[in-house]
Amino acid sequence: MFDIGLQEMVLIGVLALLVFGPSKLPELGRMVGRALREFRRASDEFRSTVETNLNLNEPDPVYTPGASAHPPAGMTSTESAPGSAVSTETLPSETEPATAGAAARPAGDTTTALATETEPSELREPAEPFCAQRGSRLFHRRECSWVARIGAADRVPLKSVAEAREQGFTTCPVCEPWEPG
Repeated sequence: MFDIGLQEMVLIGVLALLVFGPSKLPELGRMVGRALREFRRASDEFRSTVETNLNLNEPDPVYTPGASAHPPAGMTSTESAPGSAVSTETLPSETEPATAGAAARPAGDTTTALATETEPSELREPAEPFCAQRGSRLFHRRECSWVARIGAADRVPLKSVAEAREQGFTTCPVCEPWEPG
């Protein structure tokens, strides 16, 4: 392990015997053994937690651009921007301009059509600055690359680092979430 030969080990043993004495040497050996065992157990637990939460054993999913990257045929580029207030929309079956279609349509009808088209992009970007996965131990910043792997149904939104720690979550080793102040 440390490339220590027999002569070096005997010398270390004699020095330990002289320093600690014959009565304290077995107790010291037990204490060092327990400490090493606890350290090994903690590092194994940490490694398994990180691998489980970050899914290191699974292959990376193939990234496909979402609906917000390419707008549907009936929508303009300004309408497909997430978070923009869309009041007009044309369907492929309509032949009239989008502004005339919005005037003929009731207000409730446009909001339901808007909600169905912008729902996937809203699910990908949570409103809270931090989030975690249900049943997981780690929490992430919204910008962390691992957030994309958390399903919308399993996502737990968190307002602050303190709230995340109160719920028993620990920081992600990739994005290391923190709050200024």
